[in-house]
Amino acid sequence: MSNFKSFETERLWLKPIGIEDADFILKLVNTPKWIEFIGDRNVKKLEDAVLYIQEKMLPHQEKRGFGNFTVIRKSDLSKMGTCGLYQREEVDGVDIGFAFLPEFESQGFAFEAAQKIKTAAFEVFGLKELLAYTIPENQSSRKLLEKLGMVLAGTTQLPNDPVELLQYRLSL
Repeated sequence: MSNFKSFETERLWLKPIGIEDADFILKLVNTPKWIEFIGDRNVKKLEDAVLYIQEKMLPHQEKRGFGNFTVIRKSDLSKMGTCGLYQREEVDGVDIGFAFLPEFESQGFAFEAAQKIKTAAFEVFGLKELLAYTIPENQSSRKLLEKLGMVLAGTTQLPNDPVELLQYRLSL
């Protein structure tokens, strides 16, 4: 467990991702929606998940002071999804992202977690603007971003990625 800030909502704990989450990450990144909407990360076994966390998630957290949070349901300690803030190389700005296991969708958990991370972005991490990216076909993500108060700003591409994305913005 890291010494980075954790957050709490009525039903959830959001804790910085750690190596102890590798089995959960393995499951999450191989769900059909992750692969369709986020992309195949080639994480096929537990060792891959550990490396993915060590090489992609933890360095971001160390460098930026924020990153990916594991979303845990208080009532039974189920690891349900991730929500976090990402500052990508070669992109000006910080974006919010989220992904949940299918059995935890459509129950308000993603909104509850994302609302808390959005608030933390401004109040804890001192950001003045928050971005978000999604593909046009991801209607549930678009709906959640709009519910968070984010506004569609146009389309863009991330560096080294040919996919045209919708970009949402929210400023203080």
